[in-house]
Amino acid sequence: MRWPCDNTFVRDLGWLGVRADPVPVRAPELLALDDGLAVELGLDPAALRSPEGVAVLAGNAVAEGCEPIAQAYAGHQFGHLSPMLGDGRAHLLGEVVDTHGRRRDIALKGSGRTPFSRGGDGRAVMGPVLREVLVSEFMHAVGVPTTRALAAVATGETVVRERPLPGAVLTRVAASHLRIGTLVLVATQGSLEQLAAVVEHARARHHPDVPPQDPMALLSAVVERQAELVAHWMALGFIHGVMNTDNMTLSGETIDYGPCAFLDAYDPETFFSSVDTGGRYRYSAQPTMALWGLARLAECLIPLADGEADDLVTQAQERLEDFTPAYEQHVLDNFRIKLGLVRDVAGDNALVEDLLQIAADESLDFTGLFRDLARVLRDEPTPTLDRVRDVARWQAWRDRWLTRLHGEGKAPAASAQIMDETNPVHIPRNHLVEEALAAAHAGNLAPFEQLLEVLRSPFVEQPGLERYAEPADPDFTRGYITYCGT
Repeated sequence: MRWPCDNTFVRDLGWLGVRADPVPVRAPELLALDDGLAVELGLDPAALRSPEGVAVLAGNAVAEGCEPIAQAYAGHQFGHLSPMLGDGRAHLLGEVVDTHGRRRDIALKGSGRTPFSRGGDGRAVMGPVLREVLVSEFMHAVGVPTTRALAAVATGETVVRERPLPGAVLTRVAASHLRIGTLVLVATQGSLEQLAAVVEHARARHHPDVPPQDPMALLSAVVERQAELVAHWMALGFIHGVMNTDNMTLSGETIDYGPCAFLDAYDPETFFSSVDTGGRYRYSAQPTMALWGLARLAECLIPLADGEADDLVTQAQERLEDFTPAYEQHVLDNFRIKLGLVRDVAGDNALVEDLLQIAADESLDFTGLFRDLARVLRDEPTPTLDRVRDVARWQAWRDRWLTRLHGEGKAPAASAQIMDETNPVHIPRNHLVEEALAAAHAGNLAPFEQLLEVLRSPFVEQPGLERYAEPADPDFTRGYITYCGT
């Protein structure tokens, strides 16, 4: 089997990693394959489903054209620098140029030990692999920049974590796997020449409009993409869970869905990750943590810029200061459209903030709330809003919103349609994800496959599948904990 690879990372930066083949597994069995993504990548879905193709997706064989490498990178984990991390259970197989002319990495995750495994087994558990399939495909469906899941393969082997669990390998597709932590490693342990080479590779690949040898302009480009990305997360109620600098991409894609989760009842202080004991990466802190990571990027880029040290620090600070207004504008734009509003009108920020305060005080389901607002315009039942206790407060806000909507000059039905095309009815509800993963562990893939089908059409209300739009029981959410899946 041959893949149409053009491996620029290996060719240009092969020293930034270790060439290593995936470690074969005992009994590979295909769990999921995205045929449409395969075609987009220039691969044949039928060939990937064949025994030869499954062997490649499991790591039992290497397709011709691939040059597997375990990438090296560092990372600030919960604020503390880990000077050497790297791909301890992943292999970058190669790069393809897809049918849209975009360069894409194809990598395996859970594909065995590498020189960066640090004593780990290099494997992944089926549950976290399938979680990444579900959540990344949902994020793609709602238009959030994200890595994609091409395939998931069961290994036929047991992985020991808190208890023995079935193993799996994920095939992940990304614009690249270059992270802030990649530059942190080279800036702290490499030469200026090496740092310049990595920065130029990232600039040419992800930010070609940025002039070469202008690290401050590159910083601004990454700042803008991260501001836009986190604004998307906030508008969906998505909690990444582990925003370490090795999980912040230079491309602006969401990467690593280990301990991620979604809001049910709106509470901005929500976090679920078992390793985030202090709530560093709670929902409300995500913009702040993104800026903190970008500051670490700035520290890497300053040595490459021309000028006096003090002046360069000031320039970098000015670029970083652009993050907050950019983020605030993006998040306001996202919430404005969630309310059916298109024009930029003074006072919209207060309108959004007041609604979110009502949602917090009333413990309203975040996703259901915005779907209900469109139902208000259509005079349909509103199951989430029916739970409001302070009715007068809600009605006062509703009247402000309806007045503002009237100023848009659209019929209520047109505004409702905008909202239904913006606010998903289906998200990867935490309890549904856990239900699907538990069934998969027991050998039943049907709940996973049904949930995946629903999440690929997140804006469509599907008769007979109403339970997929319902929030979890509050008792579930109160005790819910997510794990990294390492």
